Amino acid sequence: MITIEDLGLKYDTETALKNINLHISKNSTCAIIGPSGCGKTTLLYALAGLLSTDEGQVYINNEKLNGIRKSTGVILQNGGLLPWKSAWDNIALGLLSRGVDKQEVEKRVNAIMEELGMTEHKEKFPAQLSGGQRQRVAIARTLVMKPDLLLLDEASSALDAITKEHIQNLLLKLYKKQPMTLVMVTHSIEEAVSLGQSIVVMEKASIKHIIDNPYFGDIDIRSKPEYYNICQEVRKWLYEGDVL
Repeated sequence: MITIEDLGLKYDTETALKNINLHISKNSTCAIIGPSGCGKTTLLYALAGLLSTDEGQVYINNEKLNGIRKSTGVILQNGGLLPWKSAWDNIALGLLSRGVDKQEVEKRVNAIMEELGMTEHKEKFPAQLSGGQRQRVAIARTLVMKPDLLLLDEASSALDAITKEHIQNLLLKLYKKQPMTLVMVTHSIEEAVSLGQSIVVMEKASIKHIIDNPYFGDIDIRSKPEYYNICQEVRKWLYEGDVL
């Protein structure tokens, strides 16, 4: 699905990405984790076609990436909802802007709202929704477009711990029902282990290590010792070499 070859990017004289090589298989999930400023969000934006790179190439489905793809969905930390539109209208916006028939729009929006448990909130504006509800609307707005690639930038970081786990479980449920390639940036070790089949640990604009996660997909993994073992492995690679 995604092949990144020798990717590099600079902001003026500052190196944001250097010699990034990575392959992400179709319908797999990948969590990118690392300290602030290491380049993980820059990498995600490059995959979204929102940033032009200085070196290397990104291929999606064996096609060189040039700008924004219609089949790529992006969910940002703040959700990016329009405050003057209802939850229903926020979800429908992308479909309407692409000229989808209004009956099809209604069918698809109502279906995704029901699946995400948001039907009773369809007429509410973002300010009337909880943080978790707003994020469900952001997820619905993206998934209703039926992307084959979903990119998430700290999609649950602003939520409390319980709501964060609910959103993670929801994403896992949706992924199992309709597999797609999912790439997420996170600061949370627990989220990376819960949602990443592979976990990419970054440092200083480069990839430090990649961990295969054999426990991906187990909804009860948080209650098992194996969960803490792989969290500890991620933690080891994150902090290896740090001087306290």
